[in-house]
Amino acid sequence: MSGSVHGLYNQQMQQVEQYYAPYNVLKNCCKDTRSSGMQFSFQAQDEQFFTLDSSPATDYVVNDSPPALSVSSNRSPFSPQCSQSYMSDLHHSSDNTCGSPLSGCSGIDDGDLRHVLRELENKLLGPESDTDDSCSCSLKDMVSKPSSVTRWNRVLDMAPGLNLKELLNACAEAVSDADISTAEALMSALEQRVSVSGEPMERLGAYVLEGIRARLLSSGSIIYKKLKCKEPTGSELLSYMQVIFNMCPYYKFAYMSANVVIREAMMNENRIHIIDFQIAQGSQWMFLLHDLARRPGGPPFVRITGVDDDESAYARGGGLQLVGERLAEVAKSCGVPFEFHGAALSGCEVQLENLRVNHGEALAVNFPYMLHHMPDESVSTINHRDRLLRLVKSLSPKIVTLVEQESNTNTAPFLPRFRETLDYYTAMFESIDAARPRDDKGRISAEEHCVARDVVNIIACEGADRVERHELLGKWRLRLRMAGFTQCQLSPSVGETIKDMLKEYNPNYQYAESEGAVYLGWKNRALATSSAWR
Repeated sequence: MSGSVHGLYNQQMQQVEQYYAPYNVLKNCCKDTRSSGMQFSFQAQDEQFFTLDSSPATDYVVNDSPPALSVSSNRSPFSPQCSQSYMSDLHHSSDNTCGSPLSGCSGIDDGDLRHVLRELENKLLGPESDTDDSCSCSLKDMVSKPSSVTRWNRVLDMAPGLNLKELLNACAEAVSDADISTAEALMSALEQRVSVSGEPMERLGAYVLEGIRARLLSSGSIIYKKLKCKEPTGSELLSYMQVIFNMCPYYKFAYMSANVVIREAMMNENRIHIIDFQIAQGSQWMFLLHDLARRPGGPPFVRITGVDDDESAYARGGGLQLVGERLAEVAKSCGVPFEFHGAALSGCEVQLENLRVNHGEALAVNFPYMLHHMPDESVSTINHRDRLLRLVKSLSPKIVTLVEQESNTNTAPFLPRFRETLDYYTAMFESIDAARPRDDKGRISAEEHCVARDVVNIIACEGADRVERHELLGKWRLRLRMAGFTQCQLSPSVGETIKDMLKEYNPNYQYAESEGAVYLGWKNRALATSSAWR
């Protein structure tokens, strides 16, 4: 089964390309189409690139929300216990569901952490310190405490000898400790060490620094809304998001795994209804339509309901009718009876009547990197995240596909959330670095407009303004089961398809299977998961 999907991708790329390449503007993750031989051009830009514009406020305000009450989560019996490391800072957050099959837990490697902590301890206290490196220690815990002034003075004295990651963590700790003068001094030091065209940590550091500054200036929400993934001027140019989409396999992982699951679930159905809660340009379904056209006995009738939001419409340069027209043209070209319905609203606004579910149609629901944008019980008593899951369950879908980032940032307080974000996006920036030159202007613009905005939002914002709220797969399992879903075991063809796809990419991309789900990661860090439910 996997051979047909992977073969379809290669065989149909040229046919789909005429619809697909100029329009596919997707959010917050990545894809690669190097095998297609497509060439990209970019509008001339100024030679000098800057980081984000942090709109100043009159007074500094340090935001740090406490951990919010959430549904408790148990570790998988296959997941190793997380030793006391950065993840121990997340212990009191009920989001903490450790044990991705790639990394042991979604956080920083314990051995590396202890080495860093010991190195910092020696720098700050001297080699004779008797600190027990088996416990989780923050930077401020490692410095003797006659006074906070003395403690942070020592940190500032040692700042020139700290590596960039240590310096970023020190700055975050100063912000968490409400020591604004120290944070400002460390930010000044960081400005000399970061670059949007440097090494992965230098590039990420530039945006993390902007996130810290935006947190102090209470301007994170403004930056997030400003940095939309729009297309550069000129019809011949690809969108910023398309650049990242073409470099990394994260969205291809989502599309291909979900398409295999849906195709297999609908194998004997003559009328299929697909609800896509993040349809963007609809490119995922172009591939599935070509695949269904080849089904023995003839293609089924396919109806797609595309849920949209303002940002997708902004990036696309028009409403959902554009998506429907493109999909209808593809369906007609391959002989698939087709109907499209657009629901131009956000997930928080979706009600039963918006989805137009008809009796006699087998229903598939797709959640591609979308649910983490839905506010949950920690943000609002309405809890749209769980409300939407219960709504979908009430439709009795035959299959539901879920793809999400494997990160723990939803209800964690500022400091552990900062560390988790730094760890997660370090892996992502390293993977982007492997695909494009460091001075590539298209990459720089794409990272700024489509990745940096997420980093800023996670670090700088709280409450309803923080819309990037990732959860680990263990927590999604609990939410789905509480809504009445049962997880489906993925067939071997899903794994075979993803492994075939990854042959086109850097060997540092990793694939793993665990408890019926599949994971995509970079080196030893899990970055995305795909699972199926009914």
